[in-house]
Amino acid sequence: MAFESLLTSLQNCVISEIQISGNVSQTLKLFYGKLSESSRNNVKRCKERSLEEAAQLLRQLSEAQLRSFDDQHLLLHVRVLISLQLQMVGISTACRKVDQMLQHLAKVDHQLVFRETTHSLQSIVLCDQILSLEDLQRACMFLEDSTVGREAWRGSFMSMLNKVSDLFPIVLQQESTRDGPLCYLAVKVCLQIFQLLSREVAPFVWEEDRRSPAVQTILQALMGIILGQCYNRDTRLLAGTAVAMLISTASESRAGGAAAWSLLQVSHIEPWLLTVGALQLECDPVRKDGVDRLAVSRGLLTCCPPHILLSSRDDATPTCLLLEGLFPLVYALCDEKLDCHHLSFEALTLWLKRAKECQPDLWKMTAVRLLPDDGSRQRQLVDIIWTNAESPVEGVPECASSGFILLLNLYEKDCEHFCDADKTFYLTLLQRVMKLPWEAKAKYQRLCALLPYLGTDMVLDQYAEIHSHLLKCLSTNHLSPCGSELYKRLVQQQRRELCGSSLMSSSLTELDLAGHWARRWQPVLHNALTSEVTLLQNSSSTHLLPCTFQVFPSAVDLLLAPLDPNAPGHLHAWACILSSYRAVTGRSPWANQGSSTFETLQRALGSADDKIRLAALSLLCCSPKTKDTPTAEEMAIMRTFIPQNLNCESSPFRQHFQAGVRRFLARIRDGCLAHIKGLKVKRKGDAAHSERSQEMLEQGIGFVEWLSQLPFSSLAPGHSYQRKKTALLLLCAVLETCTDTWSPEKKKGQPPANMGTLIDYARQRGQWDFLCRTKQLVLISCLEDSTNEIRELSTGLLLRFFPPSFPDDIAAVLNTRTKQLLCSPRVQEAQMGALATKVLLQKSREQHGDCSLNLSLGSGKTPKTPCLVRDLVKELEEHYQTAKVDMMLAARTKPIHGVLCALQRCLLESPSSVCDTLDRSVVTEVLHLLENISLLLLSVLYADHDTEKDAPPSFCDMGNAISSLISQGSGGGHADGEECILLSEEHSLVLTCCWVSLKEVGILLGSLVEKLLTDSKQLSDCLLTKQDLVRASKVFKNILLKCRHWGAVEGCCIGFTKFCASLLSSGDAELKDIPAQMLKQGLQVVQCPRSTSVTRRAAGLPMLILCVVSAEEASKARPLLGLSMQTLLDTAKTPLDENWDQTLDLPQVCAVHTLQALVRGSGLGVAVLQFAPAVAILSLTLLSSRCWAMRNAALQLYSSLCTRMLGQRSSSEESGPTQHSMSPAAFFFHYPALQPFLLGELREAAQNLQGPTNEAKLHLQPSLYPVLTLLAQLQPGAQDSTERTSSDFLAPLLQLSASPIYSVRVMASKALVAMTPPSEYTGILIKLTAQLPSPRECRCHNQLHGQLLQIKAILERVLCTDSASWDDLREVLSRAQASLWLVTEAQRCPLVRVVYLGVVETLRRHCSESFLSQLSDTLTHDLQTPQQGLQIGLSSFHQQAVLFLCSDVKWACKIWDSFSAASPDLRLSLVVWLLDGRGLELTGLKEVIQSVLQLNLKEALLSRSVEYRTTYLAALVVVMTNGSSTLPQRLPHLTPLGDAFLFECLDLLLTDLEDQKGGPDFLSQALCAASLLLSQFPVSSSAKISLLQRWCGIVEYQRAPGASEVLRMACGEALCAAGVPLMREKSTLPAIVIRLINTGLYLLQDQSQQVRLKAACFASLLLHARGGENQKSVYVMQVNQALPLLLDLLLERCWDTPGTLEVLLSHLPQSDLKSVLREASATAGRSSLYEQDEANVFAEPSVMSAHVLPYLLQMAEKSSQSSALAQSLNSWAEENAAQVLDNLVVCKKLQPAGTLTASWLALLTDPHFHSTLCGLFTRAAFLLRHLKTSASVRHVCDVSSMQTSLQEVCALLSQNGVHFPSSLRAALLGELPL
Repeated sequence: MAFESLLTSLQNCVISEIQISGNVSQTLKLFYGKLSESSRNNVKRCKERSLEEAAQLLRQLSEAQLRSFDDQHLLLHVRVLISLQLQMVGISTACRKVDQMLQHLAKVDHQLVFRETTHSLQSIVLCDQILSLEDLQRACMFLEDSTVGREAWRGSFMSMLNKVSDLFPIVLQQESTRDGPLCYLAVKVCLQIFQLLSREVAPFVWEEDRRSPAVQTILQALMGIILGQCYNRDTRLLAGTAVAMLISTASESRAGGAAAWSLLQVSHIEPWLLTVGALQLECDPVRKDGVDRLAVSRGLLTCCPPHILLSSRDDATPTCLLLEGLFPLVYALCDEKLDCHHLSFEALTLWLKRAKECQPDLWKMTAVRLLPDDGSRQRQLVDIIWTNAESPVEGVPECASSGFILLLNLYEKDCEHFCDADKTFYLTLLQRVMKLPWEAKAKYQRLCALLPYLGTDMVLDQYAEIHSHLLKCLSTNHLSPCGSELYKRLVQQQRRELCGSSLMSSSLTELDLAGHWARRWQPVLHNALTSEVTLLQNSSSTHLLPCTFQVFPSAVDLLLAPLDPNAPGHLHAWACILSSYRAVTGRSPWANQGSSTFETLQRALGSADDKIRLAALSLLCCSPKTKDTPTAEEMAIMRTFIPQNLNCESSPFRQHFQAGVRRFLARIRDGCLAHIKGLKVKRKGDAAHSERSQEMLEQGIGFVEWLSQLPFSSLAPGHSYQRKKTALLLLCAVLETCTDTWSPEKKKGQPPANMGTLIDYARQRGQWDFLCRTKQLVLISCLEDSTNEIRELSTGLLLRFFPPSFPDDIAAVLNTRTKQLLCSPRVQEAQMGALATKVLLQKSREQHGDCSLNLSLGSGKTPKTPCLVRDLVKELEEHYQTAKVDMMLAARTKPIHGVLCALQRCLLESPSSVCDTLDRSVVTEVLHLLENISLLLLSVLYADHDTEKDAPPSFCDMGNAISSLISQGSGGGHADGEECILLSEEHSLVLTCCWVSLKEVGILLGSLVEKLLTDSKQLSDCLLTKQDLVRASKVFKNILLKCRHWGAVEGCCIGFTKFCASLLSSGDAELKDIPAQMLKQGLQVVQCPRSTSVTRRAAGLPMLILCVVSAEEASKARPLLGLSMQTLLDTAKTPLDENWDQTLDLPQVCAVHTLQALVRGSGLGVAVLQFAPAVAILSLTLLSSRCWAMRNAALQLYSSLCTRMLGQRSSSEESGPTQHSMSPAAFFFHYPALQPFLLGELREAAQNLQGPTNEAKLHLQPSLYPVLTLLAQLQPGAQDSTERTSSDFLAPLLQLSASPIYSVRVMASKALVAMTPPSEYTGILIKLTAQLPSPRECRCHNQLHGQLLQIKAILERVLCTDSASWDDLREVLSRAQASLWLVTEAQRCPLVRVVYLGVVETLRRHCSESFLSQLSDTLTHDLQTPQQGLQIGLSSFHQQAVLFLCSDVKWACKIWDSFSAASPDLRLSLVVWLLDGRGLELTGLKEVIQSVLQLNLKEALLSRSVEYRTTYLAALVVVMTNGSSTLPQRLPHLTPLGDAFLFECLDLLLTDLEDQKGGPDFLSQALCAASLLLSQFPVSSSAKISLLQRWCGIVEYQRAPGASEVLRMACGEALCAAGVPLMREKSTLPAIVIRLINTGLYLLQDQSQQVRLKAACFASLLLHARGGENQKSVYVMQVNQALPLLLDLLLERCWDTPGTLEVLLSHLPQSDLKSVLREASATAGRSSLYEQDEANVFAEPSVMSAHVLPYLLQMAEKSSQSSALAQSLNSWAEENAAQVLDNLVVCKKLQPAGTLTASWLALLTDPHFHSTLCGLFTRAAFLLRHLKTSASVRHVCDVSSMQTSLQEVCALLSQNGVHFPSSLRAALLGELPL
């Protein structure tokens, strides 16, 4: 009987039971409800939750109460639970929860439960039919997840084995079944029976007289699967485990050992005989791919007990299965390059674990060490682990690391047992690890493993560079985790050693322990936390600090002691330290530094640096105890901080901001719950405590209420994306934390069980109404936001938290609106409509049955499909029919793609199953429509071309086809005249309609097929037939092969991959064959010549092949991938025809492009690496092709392949190395076939360079440079001198130094570094320097240049890694100094001189003073000598010479003193050097340079070279500001002549700026320079006023949003440079002050974050100047703090100045509501393909209104103190009062009469409407305040009626989805303080 019927019977039974008490009856009703709920729910976690609650309810019933039930009643309970358990066989955790309930009932009547379970089993084993998939699933469940089921199996297992033995021959006959789930589950059942019922099974295997034919058949089948009858790798591995488990049932070790030894014959190529006890069978290998050996070795290592693993082959020759049998097998597997290499290493790890387990017995058997020093086994293990630590195969490095740890542990046990105290193996490994480069990830993992055996002191003393290497590690993204882990292990080991020492442990306090830590690590952490490298800061604060405080909590004071919050970087470090300390220890941070802590915290929270604010926020929010209620001070700080950070531009900041607020809310919630609980149990005398709890409750609830209201005022249209995104994230945090909504997709973070009590408590006080109608309207308006993220977030909140259905008025209006949007030609609007349709469907009251939304249904429709879905299908039919008749009309009014997107969202993103939503007729209709639509759209793009061909038309042909369509639609031919190169709107409409619709067809079709096949329990129940799927495959094929548009192809691939994956994972062979046939057809297309242009680049054909092979199951052998790769390789290798046409696509080129797609495909992962050598050799060979298209394709393929082969690239913020993390030895270990080929290419190239010295040697070898590039990217220094892998490469690389091609010589030097072992660096350097020629020797310049490049490259590597002692390099230095002539004019090649100078620069700190002096003299003379003619490379040499000379102050002063007489090129080189920032670091040089630049300024401004002028001015700005434009430095005293000179320079600069000459870069530097010079102009100068006016005009012009960003940035720098000194001066005219502040206000709203930050620097400098603090400690505040600061300054200094009111009002949005309504009415129903973007999308007029309003109100209050101000305000009031009142009347008439209307919803989504309302109400509040304070203008209107009207309108708007900022709302209500 079905579960539902049984449950109904049980419920009826309960009703009829009179003897059951009321409490028991109520509990049972709840229990049955939970069982029913679990059965109905489709979400796994929801099922589990319901079952857990049901189990808790059942446990409430005691055994006595259960015994009171009669037998029939109890029987129904058991049957209901067993039925439910059978229903959930696919969910193991759910089955176990049901089993717990059955065990509870078994306490009452065990025999009843046993009998019913046995009956269920017998229905499986006694059935005459063959076992089905469902039978096997149930059998597994009873074995695995049912306690009583396992008991029942003991009596039925033999029948089950018979059934399985009958099943195997049938399953193994067909490929579809043997590779499917049926075969896998059959093997799993066998394994479980062998494992759980081993005693019962054993006699049938090991006793001759009881030998079972069924077991024999099963064993034969299992061995067949292992040996390759089955492709599925997981099934083969499981079969290996099952056979091993069968062997482990042996009770005698000899018999089990003999069977295990017999099984090891699996490595034989010929047929062999397997003997397992009484069972014997012939084994014939089907395929030798290594999986058979892997399955057997894994199985034996996993299942066999020690007595079998230690068994000997025979008594005569003592051997051990573990050592002599399994180890060679596992080692060979690890040494091979299988596609399952990670599984081989898992087997090696298993071997090491079992060796550790059996080690004492092995000592007894062998009487020798398991891993003796220098033994072969130890060496093999170390080599295989060491080499594979850098493997690119996922999982292998992790297994190698685990194996290394086990290896060390085995060696330690060996040493202990044999009393070996030396343990030289550890020291040998440490030395080997130290030689690895710091970039090697394995270095740190091996150190972690060695640390417990060597101790911290040994490691830190021996490895002196560990601190610097750790910092580099933490600065590199992929190395940061392993570096952090090493630090953690070091400090943990350090504490263990300190506490473990008997002499020290008793006397050491926590502070003493922290002191020991600090001596080693405090400087390291200080440097990391205060570093300028962001990644290093983040890594140290995220990883190092927590583990430091976990181990040494008292280290906090030692870390805080050296910090100065005013110093750069220290404020962030301070916040990170205290935040981590609080999070780890839970101790209050506020007591650490006294009262200054809160002050420093406020400073950090207001910083302009995002990461400082986040660290401070974390300090405020974190606590290890969630019941740690925030204090009132913390809540007050958060109320200030949150609004100031709503519009942050950084996405990571927003995510961390939300996380911090969520933690803060969780503390409030849990603290409030604790207080409520405490109030309920309050005792006598606890009145004070109760009052305190009540107060904290009110504070917490009030904070949550405030925060829940805050986001809605930021979600109106017109606000920036950043503000809306942050507001939605905060709202999500509130709803997730402070509601009782359970989220099934989350494992953690669910609301507490008693959350309802807190919600009720808050709502009783009129708070926490989170889900009211007006808030719902705000989120509905967000569904039409222009950004996808806002729409998706709003949708998620509406569906998760708000009521399950919309009110009727909202549903009706939303339905009308979605229909309009779905018909929009704009993709964005159509997507809005699709998303809204999904929301409407899931919020509809009746998803099944009658429509309540006026959707007409045709007759014959079944009611299964929701009416909204049926209406969408009907709408899609209408769009298609329109397009058939008039494509132009369809593209504009019914563009198809919107409805397709809506169908996809409604069908595939619904919580219900698609099979429950659709019926067969609807599915058929949808497929038919998709097929017809794709054919129609392709025919539009093809025009007159043959659509049967696989090659698509060219872009030109498509353009002509669309133009012809447009021409036909307009009723005429092409217009005469000049052809327009831009696409017309009609052309764009048709093209967009076609490609977006084709893309949506592919996505919908693939996703729909996937869902239908997945949700169908059986193939026979599926709504799709094979014919349907074949038709669908043709749709995909047509789009991919016949559409050139990449957007359509890429989008279609998403659906096609799902389509293929669902078919290939099906159990039906016919369905599996559909993708295989498509692949074969695609490969045939590749091989066939086509008549299309080479611009096609294979179009969608590679993607078709990629999608099919990516969809193959990773657990199988991927035969389709192998077929594709081999076919493509063979096609690409095919020689070109003699008469090939370069205008046509070639099959070979198409094959190479397809190979590139497969190599780059992320879905294939490392599966393609087994083909990497063949593909690399092919691509390098094809670079010599005579076809350009072939060479181009081959180069792209090679580049993609190198990225795939080399693995992860190091990415350090400090150095940014170009090497990858794989060493040459590891590379050639994984790709051994490449070594001889690459070496051959190098040798061939080197051989071509040999010959007479006077013979030309330019012999092009296309593969040479790519080969060198590959070698150069390998990790240098990772190979030992004993590894000879790369030694053969050294000779040809050294010979390539003579290449006539410059880039080859450069790359050969880099490759030489990578391929040379560190031990050979010195020898090669000595060899190369010995070959440096004397002045009289004749030497090839190319070879000399190449050798110097190699010397330089190796020297840089040696000196940066200290891989050679300085004594070894003395000879190299001596020879380099002896070759000084190479930099003189005697060496005629400038490139040689440049590289020699680079060599000397590398060795500079070791060179003698006399040599450096002689060299500097030579360079200075050369620079000052006039250049004779043009010499290639001389300019580069001069630049290098300048860099060398300017590194020394003495020589730098000399060369700068001669600046005026220098050549233009030399001048440019000097100012470029200065821009690099090096000149400011040298003491005494800055003044010299500043003087020189000042004296030559006018001459530079008159130069004709814009580049020189721009660079010169940039250098001047750098030297004047000391590298920081926030701190301008005063120039030296200028003489009166200097004043005139300065005026001339300023006039030249301002004239250029006014005339806009020179381009944005020059103008930006000119503005900065002019501002700096203006700040130095004498205050008393009469000319300064006119200069200031001109300067202000320029700044105001360039601050506009339409100006170039670099110029707007320069405006901010100008304010810092000149504005701050002007604002400091009391004599500055108020008009100038107003203009400066106004410019700052505009820049603070700029779209560019950098511009806003620069404007914030201006405000920070003003604040700093007012404080009179030290100039070197300027605190840069956040932008949102700078805005009110500037407004404060404006009112403070200019409140009564004419112009101030105009400035404030200029920042308000318009208030003419009528014009906005007219515009909205005029644009209603019209939709174009494009719309004009705002010049500044970051500006927020509504927010600016809230900022400005308090200052307008202050001016109104101050009007009585100034007659000029009063007159100005009165004039404004008389001019604007009528308009304000008129607009208020209009606004009042807009309100809907209690229900939502379409016009009101349109206004809610109009950004201009909300900003106009804010502008209107801001002006109204200002007018109202002025009317109250000034009697002279009260005649303009009645104050009382105006205030009443304002409040009524505001209340109405708030009720209908319009939320104003809190300050504006308070002002309208008369609550805003001044």
